[in-house]
Amino acid sequence: MHNEKSTLSYSPQEKDAIYKVMAERRDMRHFKSDPLNSEVFKRILSAAHMAPSVGLMQPWRFIRITDQALRRDVFSIVNKEREETAAALGDRGEAFLKLKVEGILQCAEVVVAALPDKREAHIFGRRTLPEMDFASLCCAIQNMWLASRAEGVGMGWVSLFDPDELISLLRMPEDSLPIAILCLGHVEAFYEQPMLVLEEWTKEMPLEELVFENIWQIKTGV
Repeated sequence: MHNEKSTLSYSPQEKDAIYKVMAERRDMRHFKSDPLNSEVFKRILSAAHMAPSVGLMQPWRFIRITDQALRRDVFSIVNKEREETAAALGDRGEAFLKLKVEGILQCAEVVVAALPDKREAHIFGRRTLPEMDFASLCCAIQNMWLASRAEGVGMGWVSLFDPDELISLLRMPEDSLPIAILCLGHVEAFYEQPMLVLEEWTKEMPLEELVFENIWQIKTGV
């Protein structure tokens, strides 16, 4: 029996790497068109498949868009919603249209992340919170984001689309649900801050304003 002190913690260097990749993850919009290495792309998808899921239902389905004409059709759906969003924003619509909100036509890979059909059959953990399958898919997407950043690959989550239009375009089951259009690819550099902060669209909230103790607290002056 050895006398070495056992620990479940990672080494300081490993922990630093984990926190670093979380801090430097960015929602990317600017891409180079260079293709991704197939093994790197496979590792990123494998990271998604490692995510936790409610009742181990693994409610993630990924559609890789490799047909260029289909990619342009996806872009058209997004651009239509971009214009609708600008109209809904009223006075901020013009400023919104100046933002780059996607990189579908420039990035190396486009992947649609979706919830599967027949989800109602999964009750474990979803009887009172059926949206936990959505939360599980989001965990998978976050895994992809962190793996992408660790690999030096940019990734952006596009949510500007009409789900029904995308379901029809991609011939998805009627009771499935697309959640994200993911753009992946090489980038010139990662943003030093979230792009919407750099563009002065919004500001990040400090953690202390978002943590309560025991009961929901109303922050004065907020």
